[in-house]
Amino acid sequence: MKKKLGLLYGGKSAEHKVSMQTAMAVIKALDTDKYDIHPIYISESGEWVRGPQLMGPVENVKELAFNSQEQIGSNALSTTLFQANDEASLDVIFPLLHGPNGEDGTVQGLLELLNLPYVGNGVLASSAGMDKVIMKNIFEVAGLNQVKYNSFIRSDWQSNKAAAYDRVEKELGFPCFVKPANLGSSVGISKCTTREELETAFIEAFQFDRKIIVEEGLIAREIEVGVLGNDHPEVSVAGEIVPKKDFYDYKAKYEDGDTALIIPAEVTESEYAAIKTDAIKAFKALDCSGLVRADFFLTKEGEVYINEVNTMPGFTPFSMFPLLWKHTGLEYDALINKLVDLAVERHTEKQNIKYTI
Repeated sequence: MKKKLGLLYGGKSAEHKVSMQTAMAVIKALDTDKYDIHPIYISESGEWVRGPQLMGPVENVKELAFNSQEQIGSNALSTTLFQANDEASLDVIFPLLHGPNGEDGTVQGLLELLNLPYVGNGVLASSAGMDKVIMKNIFEVAGLNQVKYNSFIRSDWQSNKAAAYDRVEKELGFPCFVKPANLGSSVGISKCTTREELETAFIEAFQFDRKIIVEEGLIAREIEVGVLGNDHPEVSVAGEIVPKKDFYDYKAKYEDGDTALIIPAEVTESEYAAIKTDAIKAFKALDCSGLVRADFFLTKEGEVYINEVNTMPGFTPFSMFPLLWKHTGLEYDALINKLVDLAVERHTEKQNIKYTI
């Protein structure tokens, strides 16, 4: 029997366009003999619109940007998520949202309250994985090796900017990287080699978040692996990002194509074993489920540092996470099927929890 699969995409986030590209790619790969595909578009202003059932691939993201006149039913939330009737009900939700208001636990919390199965990480893992400061604090407790870092709140920085810059220079030095704490896709990130660049980077990062993180620069290779599963996660082969610029920024990821992805990465057995062990440790430390992409630094001395995990990584067929699994033996369509199965598995497990005494 076919599953009614709701694709949730777009979102009120700086990563809206990335989400749209992801949705188009997933729709193209879905087997319409296996799934009824129901698109749910969230506009950049936060409006939810459920479009008509899709009978096949779409050729342009504009076809997925529905307006309220095209909405099925009187209210997107009631007809799409509250399962007002059998025709409108959905079996599984696949959130294809990146960044705040989608990847950060907010939508996951809504789906939990509605008791709907959904693909990917739960509330805790999503929110902790989105906030780079909280994530790194958890990793520190878990004993994972990381570069040094500082964090700052906008109001504290505004009250004494010089003290913030002095702290970075004293504790981290140059080069360093300044990032919004709650954003992905390398939005708002700057590499700094001087005090002047640091000041500019703080201003840039604080445009996207009230909290930022500053990380020690490290001469190292960027190695990534995919993690897939629930209680017994598996790890893909390793891949390497080789940006032709100073670092892997938004333009390198989505606009220039000016980056080489090497899969499998040339790492030793012991280096891969360390990366695999730490990827699973990070997955479990955040109580992840479904999928994450775990990003590492690997020095020429063979020392492994975890950088971060992404709880909803880029998911087009040409993104690192699906490519890692393709080289591990799991094709894009099979990967989607696996994630849907994991979502149902986790939801079924939760139904067995006793909530009354």
